Amino acid sequence: MSSTEKIAIGSILVGLVVLALKTFAWWLTGSVALMSDAMESIVNVATAVAALIAIRIAARPADRDHPYGHHKAEFFSAVLEGVMIIVAALLILREAWQAFQAPRMLDAPLEGLLVNGFASVLNAGWCWVLISRGRRLRSPALVADGYHLLSDVITSGGVVLGVALAVITGWAVLDPALAALVAVNILWSGWKVMTSSLSGLMDEAVGDETLEGIRATISDNATGALEAHDLRTRHAGPRTFIDFHLVVDGQTTVDAAHDICDRIEQALKARLPGAMITIHVEPEHKAKHSGVLVI
Repeated sequence: MSSTEKIAIGSILVGLVVLALKTFAWWLTGSVALMSDAMESIVNVATAVAALIAIRIAARPADRDHPYGHHKAEFFSAVLEGVMIIVAALLILREAWQAFQAPRMLDAPLEGLLVNGFASVLNAGWCWVLISRGRRLRSPALVADGYHLLSDVITSGGVVLGVALAVITGWAVLDPALAALVAVNILWSGWKVMTSSLSGLMDEAVGDETLEGIRATISDNATGALEAHDLRTRHAGPRTFIDFHLVVDGQTTVDAAHDICDRIEQALKARLPGAMITIHVEPEHKAKHSGVLVI
């Protein structure tokens, strides 16, 4: 089992514990704001399951029907997560509106806040694990899950503060009002998760810093060639795809050109593990006198 899968399973277990705690806090108090917090945790568990399924699909090797692999499965999971977040936010808005029309004071507020606060601490710790390890493993599903959890931690802090103010001031209307604010924050979180994941599905190029590193690696390791042009990149989860044209002297033998390509590929894979590289060799008269010049 890969590290990514282990973390995804951990997300499910942590999500179930947090969901149980937040549901208990809602049961103790009857707070609509705490109910909204619990509903978001339901989404957390559902998306963690979706992320695990996507990670397992993405880990499958390339086959006849998917010669470039299954890496984009994680992006589909992240888009699904964004959709589910938005649906949860709309349901919370509905509950908040109903409670706003008939506000009431809360039961056992202190106990409920303590339970919810403990659940938020658990979420905060796991959020840090997901974002840090997800970036290291280049997993869109884990990073999206982590940022979703981060929004959950922030909104939970706001919920605890708001419910405490409602109890102290006696303004029962603060409870549904806070639930509505939580829903708006969740909507924004869902939108960000969806847009960042859609860019991956659209074959977005690597970042400028990574691209400059690729260009420098080609230039430093293409001794014997004249230039490299038409460099294109895209990424899908942990996999980076690179293709370009390499211009060599017309008298260069096939063996010599192949050796140059092998040298470039090894250097690129050392810089970007798991990269898939396609190099098209061209004779000197195809040179464009642009792109990557060989040092």
